[in-house]
Amino acid sequence: MSPWVYALFGTAFGFVLSRSGAADYDMIEGMFLFDRFQLYGILATAVALMAPGLWWLKRHGRTAFGQPLSLRPKPRHPGNVVGGFLFGIGWAITGMCPGPVLVNLGEGKVYALGALAGVLVGTALFGALYERLQQPLRLPALRVGTGDG
Repeated sequence: MSPWVYALFGTAFGFVLSRSGAADYDMIEGMFLFDRFQLYGILATAVALMAPGLWWLKRHGRTAFGQPLSLRPKPRHPGNVVGGFLFGIGWAITGMCPGPVLVNLGEGKVYALGALAGVLVGTALFGALYERLQQPLRLPALRVGTGDG
């Protein structure tokens, strides 16, 4: 598939995040403080829309473009807990996860540059420390390459 198709889908997804308020710091803060419940509705809607689609894909064994579908469970290990904890801390501090960082930058919010720096530094640090963390956190072997798709 053309990279332009991915860019189009990403732009559309970013637009939906922006217009729904899912990338807004105050909305996310309100969700974590249980003051605003709109994001819970957005998440529930996403699950309600995606669950039938995933069921259909699994049942037919093919992607929407006719390619064979291969869904393998991700390995479970202590690194998932540590990673989830760090992800949650970053989300709570910045009010953004990686997708909304780009949405906020697109909206011209300069403070998102700090969040982007945190994402990039954290990713680079994890990559640099992966071999040291692999044994204690029982992380899977690192596969180098472009991936499956």
